[in-house]
Amino acid sequence: MEITASLVKELRERSGAGMMECKKALAENGGDIEAAMEHLRKTGLAKADKKAGRVAAEGRIGVAQSAGSAVLVEVNCETDFVAKDENFLKFVDTVSQAALASGAADIEALKAAKLADGATVEETRAAVIAKVGENVQVRRMARFESSDNVAAYIHGGRIGVLVEVKGGDAELARGIAMHVAAMNPPYNKAADVPADFLAKEKEIELAKMSDKDRAKPAEILEKIISGKVNRIINEVTLYGQPYVLNTDQTVEAALKAAGADVVRFERLAVGEGIEKVVEDYAAEVMKAAGLA
Repeated sequence: MEITASLVKELRERSGAGMMECKKALAENGGDIEAAMEHLRKTGLAKADKKAGRVAAEGRIGVAQSAGSAVLVEVNCETDFVAKDENFLKFVDTVSQAALASGAADIEALKAAKLADGATVEETRAAVIAKVGENVQVRRMARFESSDNVAAYIHGGRIGVLVEVKGGDAELARGIAMHVAAMNPPYNKAADVPADFLAKEKEIELAKMSDKDRAKPAEILEKIISGKVNRIINEVTLYGQPYVLNTDQTVEAALKAAGADVVRFERLAVGEGIEKVVEDYAAEVMKAAGLA
């Protein structure tokens, strides 16, 4: 079968692969575009496997939302340059929409989800790696399904937040999501703070006190320590923090005024928890030149 320019063009549009790769795939598969498409996917997976060990700590947080449902997805790459690439950004959006539509509750289910062209998220990831030349990973996701107010907020493409608020309105829920993005509270309410964390903080506060203060009566000493620990609780809980949209009141006060309550929240930030490799290229060059 003759490999026409229109056939190559169609395969390029469907696969996103380069012109020569498409022409070669068609030639090796007798002009059968479906077989050529499968061939490109397989070779893409092979390339992806070679890059899988490379650290991917940059990337973007994607979001998708519909009535009562919202998802966040973290997709990583190796450099900030690729994180701004249109192919990568399109993939982040595609994965986010697939996460919402498929109902996937975890990353493995999301990777197996099928897209409109019939390819899975994982197969499409391999194709993106072939395009951008870097390791690309679909790393984490968060999903909220609720009849309450669910707000999704993305800050700069690098921080994503989901918040479920019972009561209040959509504007309040979005404001709380913005607060979580900015302040990153580890816990929601005082009751959520682990007992071992509080015990450790009491121990630290006691150790910081002078001998004179430690000699005070037990009930007074307990009040002093409790006051210090309560301030720490306010610092590490969403409810105890000053509200970023109105620092004259706490988040708890803002919620109380609206008759609302935060049920839960989830915050994803690009690359958190990934150990980045810091490369000193100047030192490498000097070493190679025998100057170091």
